[in-house]
Amino acid sequence: QVRLVESGGGLVQAGGSLRLSCVVSGRTFSIYAMGWFRQAPGKEREFVAAISWNSVMRYYADSVKGRFTISRDNAVSMVYLQMNSLKPEDTARYYCTSDRVALRAVLSTTTWEYDGWGQGTQVTVSS
Repeated sequence: QVRLVESGGGLVQAGGSLRLSCVVSGRTFSIYAMGWFRQAPGKEREFVAAISWNSVMRYYADSVKGRFTISRDNAVSMVYLQMNSLKPEDTARYYCTSDRVALRAVLSTTTWEYDGWGQGTQVTVSS
């Protein structure tokens, strides 16, 4: 069973930066795409970014494009989300997750295409 543990969240002022990390175990990490989602209070979980198993493809939600960067290190089974120019509307709990299908040729933005969710890490951006 895949296990994911996120870290790196915190409180930051608008315009600041944070780097989220996620370590994955219980699965051959290097053959699965990875995604980051976020959920604000009272809202549905929404897609943020995804990266293919070999880092060739990356995809971002329009709301974070140009500010966030997803990356991964298959040698240590970790995925990262560098968040720059943070805005108050980025405030949410951030979750990493693993694709359901190995070596998929496309990246998905929907929660049901992923399985295994961590506890999340809280990001709060003050104005």
